[in-house]
Amino acid sequence: MKISVFGLGYVGCVSAACLAARGHQVVGVDVNPLKVELVRSGRAPVVEERIGELTEEVVRSGALRATTDVTDAILDSDVSLVCVGTPSAPNGSLSTAFLERVAEQIGEALAQHPRRHTVVFRSTMLPGTCLDLLVPILEKSSGRTAGIDFGVAVNPEFLREGTSVRDFFDPPKTVIGEYDPASGDVVAELYEGLPGEVFRVGIPVAEMTKYADNSFHGLKIAFANELGSICHALGLDSHDVIDVFLADTKLNISPAYLKPGFAFGGSCLPKDLRGLVYAARRADVSVPLLSHVLPSNEEHLKRAFELIAQTGKRRIGLFGLSFKPGTDDLRESPLVELAERLHGKGFDLRIYDANVCLSRIMGANREYIEARLPHLGDLLSDSVEDVLSHSEVCVVGTKDPTVLQALQGTDRTIVDLVRMPDATERRHEQGYVGLGW
Repeated sequence: MKISVFGLGYVGCVSAACLAARGHQVVGVDVNPLKVELVRSGRAPVVEERIGELTEEVVRSGALRATTDVTDAILDSDVSLVCVGTPSAPNGSLSTAFLERVAEQIGEALAQHPRRHTVVFRSTMLPGTCLDLLVPILEKSSGRTAGIDFGVAVNPEFLREGTSVRDFFDPPKTVIGEYDPASGDVVAELYEGLPGEVFRVGIPVAEMTKYADNSFHGLKIAFANELGSICHALGLDSHDVIDVFLADTKLNISPAYLKPGFAFGGSCLPKDLRGLVYAARRADVSVPLLSHVLPSNEEHLKRAFELIAQTGKRRIGLFGLSFKPGTDDLRESPLVELAERLHGKGFDLRIYDANVCLSRIMGANREYIEARLPHLGDLLSDSVEDVLSHSEVCVVGTKDPTVLQALQGTDRTIVDLVRMPDATERRHEQGYVGLGW
């Protein structure tokens, strides 16, 4: 294809050279004449592994050229990749000034384009930026309609500085946020044959994926560094500990625990987090990330309570009580905490959990429930139908098939804490509220 790439920084320069190396005809566009001149002479404007040799090769072959002329680039291409910067202010707010200016320039050039042209945004931007800000600018400045006269897509990059050329040809995934299927088809063709799964999603989802990735990367680094600081204070080599940690690909380095749901609880996680933070304090080690995990969990539980309270209804049916499905362990169960708050605030509460029978609870489990929810016997029912008939609001904390079956077709308000199997269909229905989706 014929491609124009706007912005010849790290992402734009690498994208232009790599796409040219894949056989496309590419023109790089930048307002900085020095960058344009460097590319024209076969030199990369950035320092990066392999990019110098690759740029020289594709410029010499005629597959890559550069210009400052937006109209020339648009009229000589079928698809544009926008790779301009979106710097942030100290308070975290994003500057979209460069994006807005480029969108306006591209729109003006689109007014003269004889064919359908697809505008693809590679720049990192918050959800809503493309549809609410950039598409209207493109339409206004071109006098044309997105999805009909020209295409629009968001295609976030996952390139690491230092290895970006390698990452381009061996991506972990390709994400295409498409305004319409035809726009998505154009982007998919750009990367055809490259490894990694391809996700064709809505534009706001594509915008958010980059933030999800980078936030988690930062979280992992901070976690490792805080753990290392504690290990050092306790006289341990943190790398010995992390080597063991990394060997667990079932829970630690895996998709486990990464699907949004309800708060965590149980006899291990809260206790061990408290213990580790206590050990850090005793060793005079500041661990702001680890020390805020339990408060973050508490905020999530509070969100669930507020969703229930906001319904304005008083008769509540809670389905599920144990901290983990298939067990009767109530110790530090977030559902017990939720039940305690609802009961304490005067809600008329009934509870069903197929695995919880008061007469069978014993030991530390019984001591815990007697301290936290002494009226459990009065609240607990062994009948799904009994709890359902009592309730104006059904709070779903379990995926027990009996419960899910009973809730099919109900006209009660549902507050879903576990993401029910039909949540995708329900989430736009009146009377259904999902926690985090």
